[in-house]
Amino acid sequence: MSVATVEDLYPSRTGGEPGLSPRRDPVLHGEPTGALSDWRRGRYDADGFLCFEALFTPEELGSWQQEAERLRTDPALRGAPERIAEPDSDVTRSVFGVHRGTGLEALARHPKLIALARDLLGGEVYVHQSRVNYKPAFNGKEFYWHSDFETWHVEDGMPRMRALSVSVSLTENSEFNGPLMVMPGSHRQYVSCAGRTPENHHEQSLRRQEIGVPDDESLRRLAKVGGIVAPKGPAGSATLFECNLMHGSNSNICPWPRTNVFIVYNSVENALVDPFCGLAPRPDHVGNRSDFSPIEPA
Repeated sequence: MSVATVEDLYPSRTGGEPGLSPRRDPVLHGEPTGALSDWRRGRYDADGFLCFEALFTPEELGSWQQEAERLRTDPALRGAPERIAEPDSDVTRSVFGVHRGTGLEALARHPKLIALARDLLGGEVYVHQSRVNYKPAFNGKEFYWHSDFETWHVEDGMPRMRALSVSVSLTENSEFNGPLMVMPGSHRQYVSCAGRTPENHHEQSLRRQEIGVPDDESLRRLAKVGGIVAPKGPAGSATLFECNLMHGSNSNICPWPRTNVFIVYNSVENALVDPFCGLAPRPDHVGNRSDFSPIEPA
């Protein structure tokens, strides 16, 4: 059902030309809670991301790794909307909605992650989206450059930049197996994209996004300012990044797979409204609009 309509502060895909404009929201919200040092909060404000090595124990990782593998091969998910296949094959690319009713729910409710999200977003949070992204050895496909917020704003109706993602590494992320790449400082500029959003765009975009991708010139300008960084680390590491940070990842042609769990936390004060593209919202397993109540630590 329709939730509400509000002013569009970040127009995109309106049929005009692409372009860059300054963000209209703060990066840090509320007062510090003590979950992060002042130095860490300052780095997040400036760079748009933070890296944590060995954030989780091998004991915690073991059950999550098993669950991610079960989801990847579960025959019951074949044909299910939560399972996304690679663009050129039926190999599992992503499984969405893993914070509900799977063995990864405990990860989404982990006290460490919720404390970090509350500190940076200024209060209570809920899970907007969760997924496992797989990059199998030798043929795991890329995720092209994009700002998550641009899609969440246009297609889900997220009003403001008051959300973040945490990518938890269930396998080692190295320079070889297609690690996450980010453009430091790019979260301070909003890239509006050309074109218009087609009906049911998620059915194609989650396999390979071609609408809502930034133009080459905007990417050059952002990279010229902050460069490109590829956070790496062993299994159990985590990268936390701001919702408007430009990011992507290369394909994986090496012999080692890469599996990451993404949990997206949004402020309860930033609950979704009607999508700004004027179309029906994406399904709930992609953009949660059925429950904006605060998530409690497990």
